[in-house]
Amino acid sequence: MDVVISIQHPGHVHLYRYVARELQSRGHRVHVFARDEPIIRALLDTYGLEYEALAGPGSSPGPRAVGQLAYEWRLLRRVAPLSPDVMTAVGGVSVAHVSTLVGARCVVFTDTEHATLTNALAFPLADRVCTPRYYRDDHGAKHHRYDGCHELVYLHPDRFTPNPSILDEAAVDADERYVVLRSVAWTAAHDANNGGFDDVAAVIERIESTGARVLLTAEGDVPLGFADRCVDIQPHQMHDLLYYADAFVGEGATMAVESGVLGTPAVYVNTLETGLTDALAEEYGLLFRCHGDTRQESAVERTVELLEHEEEYDWERRRVDLLADVDDPLEAAVDEICGTA
Repeated sequence: MDVVISIQHPGHVHLYRYVARELQSRGHRVHVFARDEPIIRALLDTYGLEYEALAGPGSSPGPRAVGQLAYEWRLLRRVAPLSPDVMTAVGGVSVAHVSTLVGARCVVFTDTEHATLTNALAFPLADRVCTPRYYRDDHGAKHHRYDGCHELVYLHPDRFTPNPSILDEAAVDADERYVVLRSVAWTAAHDANNGGFDDVAAVIERIESTGARVLLTAEGDVPLGFADRCVDIQPHQMHDLLYYADAFVGEGATMAVESGVLGTPAVYVNTLETGLTDALAEEYGLLFRCHGDTRQESAVERTVELLEHEEEYDWERRRVDLLADVDDPLEAAVDEICGTA
């Protein structure tokens, strides 16, 4: 088959690098198209995936909508001559629209219930909507659930081996405790009227009072006087950094889930809830949710408690329990795309 993969977010590169290779190993022709963003291109180049970059991003709702239309138009022009058999993406707005025009089957992956605009634009035109089994909503006969989660496609121990050289790259001493703190820009459509930290600087100061170091990765503005906490590593090294961390605290659900499946306790600070983060919290104890009005205070208290009583937890056992409870999702994802699931 001719399979078209559309990538519009850096996190999707990690998922599709393995999906693309497995499809190719089964004899299929894979065509990758990506939004023209530096971090997406850097990841694709690092992983050696052949691709074509299309339209760039918008910086506000108006330009973003125009940018999306430009991306879809360019994708249509490039894909039509290929006459693809199937098109796939995470979120899937672009492939849902373009596949309808070129007569291809459309397979969409998602784990985000609150991405209501994206879901409404993509799902009615998709042939398959594939989600983790923990996903809360039901999208009818076209909805297929699989074990595990997107993040296990690329962080399953069969494929991910942490590189300890990240400690040198991040200038972390071997015996130094550190916490990765993630703040997001709150520019996605589903971020409207939601939030996470009230005062990132206060969070950093309280965590550092335990003697642990804070390594900050920020999409938006960095608090004045805290630029030296920003970690300067390559995008593909982030998972190594999360693996060796003593804890993660942040506003991003994806990075919180990544930390949890790596066996690093994750404190998720966000008014938005998902079935996947609920499962990691309630079934496996790998993630701690801080959603309400006192979410920052709760997150700080939980992070400090994890650091001060870390000997009471067996994170590797919890990770092993998760891995024992789910199938490796890579084969399921590829089977969905191939129509053999």
